[in-house]
This record gives sequence, C-alpha cells and structure tokens, in this order.
Amino acid sequence: MVATDPPVYEIADHDTVVGLLTHAEQPYVLRLRDLPADEKPREKLLRYGPGGLSSAELLAVVWGVGTKREELMAMTRRVLKEYGDRAIVHERDSRRLAEALDIPEVKACQLVACFELGGRAFATQDGQLRYVRTALQAYEHVRDMATGKKEQLRGLYLNTHYEVIHDEVISVGSLTANIVHPREVFQPAVEHGAVAVIVAHNHPSGSLRPTDEDVEVTGQLVSAGKILGIELLDHLVVAQAGYQSILEHFDE
Repeated sequence: MVATDPPVYEIADHDTVVGLLTHAEQPYVLRLRDLPADEKPREKLLRYGPGGLSSAELLAVVWGVGTKREELMAMTRRVLKEYGDRAIVHERDSRRLAEALDIPEVKACQLVACFELGGRAFATQDGQLRYVRTALQAYEHVRDMATGKKEQLRGLYLNTHYEVIHDEVISVGSLTANIVHPREVFQPAVEHGAVAVIVAHNHPSGSLRPTDEDVEVTGQLVSAGKILGIELLDHLVVAQAGYQSILEHFDE
C-alpha cells in the first residue's frame, strides 16, 4: 500500500436540557460551613495557589455563595458532574448555561465572563491563533471532549487562513436533526466573521461509528452552509479511542 498524505481542508471561494439528579439521589457533600477554616476554598487558594484546588473548589471561589435551595459545595460538585468542566469552559450563552445547569443567571454570567477572559488570554498568549488544516489537527483541538459523560456538539470557527477564531459548545444532549438547528451552528460564524466551520461531537459510549442521525445532521449542515456561503469543512465523532471524520468516512 502506498502511503498518502492526509487530506487537508479547503475553504471554497465564496436547546437541550441536561437531566439533573433529584435531591434524594444526591450523595452526601460536606458543607462549606462545616469545613475547617484553613480548608475552605478561598483560604486554600491564598495558601496553595490555584493548582492546589479541585475544580469544584475553584468554582466555589468564583461563585462565593450558594442559593437558597442549594449549598455552595453541593452545587459546584453537581454542576461539574452533570455538565463537565470542559464543556463549561467553551459555553458562551449565559441563559442556556443557566437553564442547563439549573442555576441563577447571575452565576451563569459569572462563569461565562470568567472563562471568556481566560480564553482570550490563552488564545493570544503566544501572539498566534491555532491553525487547523486537517482532521487530525481539528481532533487535537477538541480531544478533551472524549471523556465527557454527556454528548456535546462543539464548533470551531475559522478565518480564511484556517485559524480558529472562535470555539463554542453549541448544544449538550443527544445529537438529532430535530434538536440541532443549522442556525445554532452558523450564527456564531456570522457573529465572529468566520468563513468556515468544523463541528465535533463526542460519543460517551466510546463508539467511533457515525449514527444515522450523525449523518443526517451532517447533510443538513453541509446544505445550510452552501446557502449561507459558510462552508462546513468537517464533522468529527470523538471518543476515547480517537476520532472519525464523517466527511472523510463517506469519501472513502
């Protein structure tokens, strides 16, 4: 067999609700007020720095207090378990986040603002945007999705130089043609001036085989992109075993 270079992308010229555990199903969590003073998140941050805190503790520092119906540490652990810290990092819609996490909008806004600041610093820390020209490069960008316990659809938005100018979680939940509307995928492209989109979603089951729904959604997005003049370069299925490019799969 003759080795060939992997295909490269070419840009042409031209609400899911996350299910939550009931209070009866919630595991016991030590309340913030029950912790020794030096074990509380803010005090630990001052003593050890951010690297010495768990994700739940860092989230507790950001929020400061819980709600009338949910204690702070119980809420942070529930949110991270149900939604996943990686998904939260890439969520940009405060109202959608509030609904999905069952938290007040003010707390969702705090999260979005916090991660947006971090994302901007990370994107520009070396003065360059990330370049994505192949399915493998796209996978390297989204491989953190592989361990997610809920299915997520994520979009990478590219400029004419194949640089990722925006990265966003589009939806959380089973990928179906009835739930994923092309508008949700392409609206961020319009807002950020992207000329092409790569979408990816994870299979918590571990299977890399595209489902019939995956194929149907891909076809709809390709068609919508042609109408809008914003090309869908690829749709990746991501799991712990690796990735599968749906468009490459059907070109074989």
